[in-house]
Amino acid sequence: MDNQEHILALRVAKLYYYQGLTTEDIAQELGLSRPKISRLLSFAKNQGIVQIRVIDPLEDNRSLSKAIKDKYHLKAVHTVPVPDIASEAEALERVATFVGAHLNTLVQSNTVLGLAWGTTLAAISRHLLPKPTPNLEIVQLNGSGNTGSMSDRYITDVIQQFGHNFEARVHLFPVPAFFDYAETKQALWKERSVKRIVELQKRASVLLYSIGAIHASVPSYVYEAGYLDHKDRKQLEKQKVVGDIATVFFQEDGSFNDIPLNARASGPDLNVIRNADHAVCVIAGRSKIRALEGALNGGLLNELIIDEPSARLLI
Repeated sequence: MDNQEHILALRVAKLYYYQGLTTEDIAQELGLSRPKISRLLSFAKNQGIVQIRVIDPLEDNRSLSKAIKDKYHLKAVHTVPVPDIASEAEALERVATFVGAHLNTLVQSNTVLGLAWGTTLAAISRHLLPKPTPNLEIVQLNGSGNTGSMSDRYITDVIQQFGHNFEARVHLFPVPAFFDYAETKQALWKERSVKRIVELQKRASVLLYSIGAIHASVPSYVYEAGYLDHKDRKQLEKQKVVGDIATVFFQEDGSFNDIPLNARASGPDLNVIRNADHAVCVIAGRSKIRALEGALNGGLLNELIIDEPSARLLI
């Protein structure tokens, strides 16, 4: 075709793809036959004037998941489609919906499920799908008591909702989230009733938790509900803490042994997470990426469920 035909093919392509006109509409507008319009559209494709691209979000997710899995040597990674313009609260609801269904593939009879309470687990509890599971035991991973009460009713209800959903036996952990004195915790951990819970935590084959971050857009419950006073927060900043799992804090490299507040925390030794068959970390929101990187550096998860925009930022 000569230059005039090339220009005509470009015009036809714009009318067809940009303005959504049919070949019949274009033929009438330009005074040409429909076969002529069809030939011009074919020419536009063959010459690269028009390029057809099919976006498969599932394929994109699989590629992204594989990249994260390979980089951090994880057992499994699931990226949940979320629009880039979505708020972190919206991302949390979408991720929680996915986890509510996916959890049923992990929970089996005659096993122990460990739960770390928080904002993310509360969202997941609203999206669970019923699955009666014989001889399943659910254990709370960290205490929820604060200065006002030995237990937080909101947190207890969240844990109990999981028990109701799976028709499982629930083991609550009625101790403070943080003790005033490390010596008090050490003494209480010698009690048989507490030792039984701690041993059950170590036996959990599936651990479900998120990562707390002080400056997350959707605040972690442990920070929002006043479990930490000003002195505690200043100490965490001085120690360059980036996040916590079940009220146990860690630094950018994933280390947690030299953080004084951990001696007063009720959460498990994070080596329990390193040794679990399924240490499933759930992340919703880009403001948690720095904390997630610290956890990944420390090997504090082996399965990750994350919203797609955060996954892209991570990789």
